[in-house]
Amino acid sequence: MSNLFLATMPSSRLAVAVAAVLIPFSSAAIAADPQISPTTLDRVEVRGVRPGIATVDSIDQAAERLGQRAGGTALVDGERYRDGRVSTLADALGYAPGVFIQPRFGAEEARLSVRGSGLQRTFHGRGIELLQDGSPLNLADGGFDFQAVEPLSARYIEVYRGANALEYGAATLGGAINFVSPTGYDASPMTARIEAGSFGYLRGQISAAGHGDRADGYVSLTGLNQDGYRDHAQQENYRLFGNAGFRFSDSVDGRLYVTHVDTRSQLPGNLTLAQSNARPETAAAGNLALDQRRDFRLDRVAGKLVWSPAQGQTLIVSAYYADKALHHPIFQVLQQDTQDAGVDLRWRSEGRIGERRNVLVAGIAFAQGSTDDNRFANVAGRAGARTNKFDQRATNAKAYLENQTWLSEHWTLVAGAQALKSTRRSRDLFVTGGRDESFDAEYGGFSPKLGMRYLIDDGTQLFANVSRSLEPPSFGELTGGPGVTQVDMQRATTAEVGTRIERGALSVDAALYRARIDGELLALSDGAGNPLGTINADRTLHQGLELGLGWRIADAWLLSANYLWNDFRFDGDAVYGDKELAGMPQQQLRSELRWSASESLYIAPTVEWAPQDYYVDHANTFKAPGYAIAGLRIGGRFASQWSWFVDARNLADRKWIASTNVVADARGRDGANFLPGDGRSFYVGLEWRQ
Repeated sequence: MSNLFLATMPSSRLAVAVAAVLIPFSSAAIAADPQISPTTLDRVEVRGVRPGIATVDSIDQAAERLGQRAGGTALVDGERYRDGRVSTLADALGYAPGVFIQPRFGAEEARLSVRGSGLQRTFHGRGIELLQDGSPLNLADGGFDFQAVEPLSARYIEVYRGANALEYGAATLGGAINFVSPTGYDASPMTARIEAGSFGYLRGQISAAGHGDRADGYVSLTGLNQDGYRDHAQQENYRLFGNAGFRFSDSVDGRLYVTHVDTRSQLPGNLTLAQSNARPETAAAGNLALDQRRDFRLDRVAGKLVWSPAQGQTLIVSAYYADKALHHPIFQVLQQDTQDAGVDLRWRSEGRIGERRNVLVAGIAFAQGSTDDNRFANVAGRAGARTNKFDQRATNAKAYLENQTWLSEHWTLVAGAQALKSTRRSRDLFVTGGRDESFDAEYGGFSPKLGMRYLIDDGTQLFANVSRSLEPPSFGELTGGPGVTQVDMQRATTAEVGTRIERGALSVDAALYRARIDGELLALSDGAGNPLGTINADRTLHQGLELGLGWRIADAWLLSANYLWNDFRFDGDAVYGDKELAGMPQQQLRSELRWSASESLYIAPTVEWAPQDYYVDHANTFKAPGYAIAGLRIGGRFASQWSWFVDARNLADRKWIASTNVVADARGRDGANFLPGDGRSFYVGLEWRQ
């Protein structure tokens, strides 16, 4: 039996084959020699292992692939954040290097940014490609909803910062975040989880998984209800996530994904800084009067088919369709019905060119979406007289290629590019005052990338790259305000250098980057301070440091930290000069020191710290205060199948600002631009796994 055959044969078949060879041989030997007496051996149990699934990488495969990128990446193990409250994306991504995420008011809506992407957004994100199992969750115009993701239904999360996301065809300033689902092979057969705590918080999950020889499946149902720290901040969310896979042959695998989201959220609104310091739990009067909220239903189905004709060769075809219905009373009532569909064809080839290892990824992708956008006067949260109606269409077509060549065992050269063509079309179906706000816009361009990676040894590497990125505006920039604002796409050139270190007790992920941006999408004002709405800034500069640290100080002690230094500013602007861009602290640190006496007990104090005040307006006239809040988690496992936790947050009951509006010019006055963070809170959780 050849070594190749042994290496490629499934373990269960291998055991049978070995037994078939050895048993007759041993029986014949005993019969031939009467001096040999039978011996009873200890019981040996043979277990099968998960077969290779072409549609989903294991977490080890993902870690290896991310570690070979010539740029900033991160892998978040979904098991790691389950030992505390898991309510928002900040609970899942808070320790991912390079990721800035801050919930608005203890809610799932947040400011999510990588390298200053979507800096202006504190809701309905932009500037990052959000993916589920490699398939876009973004709408066709580029925006995405935070509620479309369930962190408890992710086996792991991949973070690709900047152009390092080109493997998925993404070439935005922020990159991509990919939530990878469990399967019937790697998930527990049954899981039940309950979390409860302050401000009427209650959250639960039930999941089931299983597999046969060729098929597997996983399904998760979660529910959340909370009153919220602030008035008029109640949330109620229900999410169903499921996937099923089937192996058609040794070379063809398929997987189907189904998502249903039903979410309802009250919006307490922004306060002045004085109000935030005096009574942070109150809601803005206007939000109460207009019963402002954001409610939507999302149904999504996606499929993936993988053909592996030879070792290291895979062709992946994925497609999705999403239907979303939004009811959104704010300054007016928005009622939108959106349908999005997309397809992606990606070829991945791992082999050799001569004596050199080579990995090629090439693909094409197309997405289109249509939105029936109805707008009405807000009468105490109900739709009054119609104010406008738009028929909106968006398309995105892109072709991308990236090639990694190992020049030697130490040096890797990376080159790639993306070609993009996007359209945004809007038809004004309710023309008032003789002003037709219809428009057709096309955007396109080419984004190259060049990088190098140097492997010092098995645990230390250096990397550097330079890349271009393009970002067409979403309808939020074009029609998101009282009127239409015609803007161009945002362009950037980013340079990055960094290192990754994995040396037993020490793990370091560090990157320095500098991005020069032309036409950044910002809300600005003219020289007299008059607001202009969202426009393209002349030139801006984003630069900073992304640092992730894991240090096992001793057997029972682990220090984890995520540090960001952000320097975002205008670059010789005619109005703003070299002033700082508003909306994000210059520094932020999240850290945890975990002591684990055994599996049955861990104690983990935490600190979140923004040491400096930061501006809420681009004119740099008014600041939000820095903050420092401390927490504590205690938990462990018992009776093999049970785990528990107590999660205490903001133990000192500090009054702090979690996020802010981003405005053009506050004129030095304390306006309603502040979103207070939660006060002291306590949460408990219990989880059972079969």
